Amino acid sequence: MTPEILVPGEATLAQLERLWREEAPTRLADSARMGVEAAAARIAIAAAGTVPVYGVNTGFGKLSSLKIAAQDTAKLQENLILSHCCGVGDPMPRATARLMMALKLLSLGRGASGVRWEVVATLEAMLARGVTPVIPAQGSVGASGDLAPLAHMAAVMIGHGEAEFEHHVMNGRQAMEKAGIHPIILGPKEGLALINGTQFSTAYALAGLFGGWRAAQTALTTSALSTDAIMGSTAPLQPEIHTLRGHAGQIEAAGFMRALLDGSEIRESHREGDTRVQDPYCIRCQPQVTGAAMDILRQAARTLEIEANAATDNPLVLSNGHIVSGGNFHAEPVGFAADMIALALSEIGAIAQRRVALMVDPTLSFDLPPFLTPNPGLNSGLMIAEVTTAALMSENKHLAHPCVTDSTPTSANQEDHVSMAAHGARRLGRMVDNLNVILGVEALCAAQGVEFRAPLVSSAPLQAVVRRLRTDVPRLGEDRYMAPDLAAAARLAAAGELCAASGVAAPTL
Repeated sequence: MTPEILVPGEATLAQLERLWREEAPTRLADSARMGVEAAAARIAIAAAGTVPVYGVNTGFGKLSSLKIAAQDTAKLQENLILSHCCGVGDPMPRATARLMMALKLLSLGRGASGVRWEVVATLEAMLARGVTPVIPAQGSVGASGDLAPLAHMAAVMIGHGEAEFEHHVMNGRQAMEKAGIHPIILGPKEGLALINGTQFSTAYALAGLFGGWRAAQTALTTSALSTDAIMGSTAPLQPEIHTLRGHAGQIEAAGFMRALLDGSEIRESHREGDTRVQDPYCIRCQPQVTGAAMDILRQAARTLEIEANAATDNPLVLSNGHIVSGGNFHAEPVGFAADMIALALSEIGAIAQRRVALMVDPTLSFDLPPFLTPNPGLNSGLMIAEVTTAALMSENKHLAHPCVTDSTPTSANQEDHVSMAAHGARRLGRMVDNLNVILGVEALCAAQGVEFRAPLVSSAPLQAVVRRLRTDVPRLGEDRYMAPDLAAAARLAAAGELCAASGVAAPTL
């Protein structure tokens, strides 16, 4: 696989998404090396001197007033890594762990961290040869860096900890040796540079963003299919309605839905003589709701793209050669972005769930059979599938509560305000999974509803969506074991295959 070449300060969301989805190898552009080595030389000078420089020849955190002898600086860095390996819980998904490693490369590549190029090359080799540290997902409060998870990454680099290699988990030294990579001995500040930073939180937030955007595209697709299933009106999609308000996401959402519904026989069949004046909000206001969520996701994306390219460890080697302690490790921007993404995911699912409820209710679905089964009473149809979506919608609402507003002092009050960005970002994966189930069930209901409108048919794009769904999930006649149907539909939603099947270009991040 061709490696992705990253230019520090210029990496794009498209590059980062490719790294995450394809687990592609990556390396820094050669142009980064001069700045990295210049900063490393400045740190070497400081380490040999007598002036205390935080993290170079002093202790850490509350212990920063303690001077460390020059001969102990390597041991200081090793002790830092090992003592900070305090993560607990399930390991990070491999793709997200690899993205985190790539983000650390970008941060080091800015030439402000003071690490030798050997550190960069070790990370690049691990990514190229498939050595992925096993990183427990809990333990970071998102300030002073994602210390515990990044320490688990750094531990493998020095021959400790655990790593996955060729689909087997083993101790870190064994994984590195099998891959032909020599563990490194850390120089002054290098351990601190590796664990100070927001890359754990940012990787999880980016994964949530990428999954969430695909879910938004799927939601526009399933909502268009739902509109035809209940014989809804396309009048609320008229362009002028949306340009009069002016929000970009709303305008794009309405345009995409118009294209999806264009040419539907079902729609044309009730333009005249329909006694209904207006559709419920879950049909009529989909552009306003999911379009607004798209705008929020884009705002979060801009923040995360900046953060992905940022130097976030401490202290930093500035362009004037000074080594200065600051606070770029504080993940407040990532925490805010994660909370924004969570709100968007929750609302996309909330309005989608109401469309599911609409379609299974015979009093609201415009003559569709109860619970979308051809033989109601003897069969329950999609009754409990709708209940499942209600459960997941409610769960996502609870998960959407802000995390960044919750702070607690740590490290003997030295780190007295923290971002909680780590678990704020980590919850997004669970929320995306829940949302994809909701959207998968909506697709099942909408396809079933459209099929009940025969001999009338939907538009060509939406017929293609139904065909793709039916490849994996047959039409529901008599009741059957439903769990595999829900899982298959959710997989199609998560993979973006329902949206892609339409052949209509969806809005992009």
